[in-house]
Amino acid sequence: MDAGLLFAVAAAVVWGTYLFVLKRAFADYPPAALTVAVNAAALGWFLAGTGLTVGFGDAAAGLAGIAVPRRFAVVAGTCVATAAAFVLFLRAIEDGAVSYVAPINKVVPMFVLPLEVGLLGQVLAPIQVAGVVVTTLAVYVANYEPGSFFAPLARAARSRPAQLALASAACYAVGDVGKRVALQELAIPGTLWVPLLLAGVAVVLLPAAVRTPIDASREDVPKFLAAGALVAVGEHLTTVAFAALPASVASPVINTQAIVAVVLGGVLLGERHFRLRLVAAVLAVVGVAMIAG
Repeated sequence: MDAGLLFAVAAAVVWGTYLFVLKRAFADYPPAALTVAVNAAALGWFLAGTGLTVGFGDAAAGLAGIAVPRRFAVVAGTCVATAAAFVLFLRAIEDGAVSYVAPINKVVPMFVLPLEVGLLGQVLAPIQVAGVVVTTLAVYVANYEPGSFFAPLARAARSRPAQLALASAACYAVGDVGKRVALQELAIPGTLWVPLLLAGVAVVLLPAAVRTPIDASREDVPKFLAAGALVAVGEHLTTVAFAALPASVASPVINTQAIVAVVLGGVLLGERHFRLRLVAAVLAVVGVAMIAG
């Protein structure tokens, strides 16, 4: 198996586990403050790991170029979109089951395609159009309950977790486009990109975090450090995968994290409609792969 593909698969496992951990251990924390705390821990882990392994030579060389307006705009826009996406996702799993929210949230390519067509001039192949249909079907299945044909669509329209998950997916799509531009077209080194993203998201959310701080004790520190370690590893693996593979390959593989989250949520948390939502997760992944072409 190609090394880049291995990194993408590993990233999917890490992110799927992280989604489950968020629901299991962090459901009662304010989303903005939680994100800032976890990102701060992740930044510490990443800087320590980088310093002990490859060093900061590439990062230092690329840092001066960030001041270029286009590069700064891409970094800033990606950070804002990623921050919004994550907070919306946290709010979604506050109100809904992981096995319900995850398949809906992972339809990111359904939003990426219009952005790429409109901004980057991408032409859609028939299989990609079919992928949009399959991905939309995943949202339908995730909302399915016995009743009329349109009942799941109506439920998704009324369901706050579904609305938040879809809004999060749209923001993640903006972030993904920014990430692809940053890592591929602008060639920002991964050792610089990950700290910029982690710190940038934290800075964006810091005002909200200050208004609604975390009520935590010293006993909570280990789990924040553990969550930060997961994020640091996940961001590193994701960045390496995007640098080594075409985005059309890395993105669908990494988005299989939905299956990991659904399985963990169904098996360990005993969430309702597990089998149906597992089907929805698989459909979402298949649709994503088709969209990737």
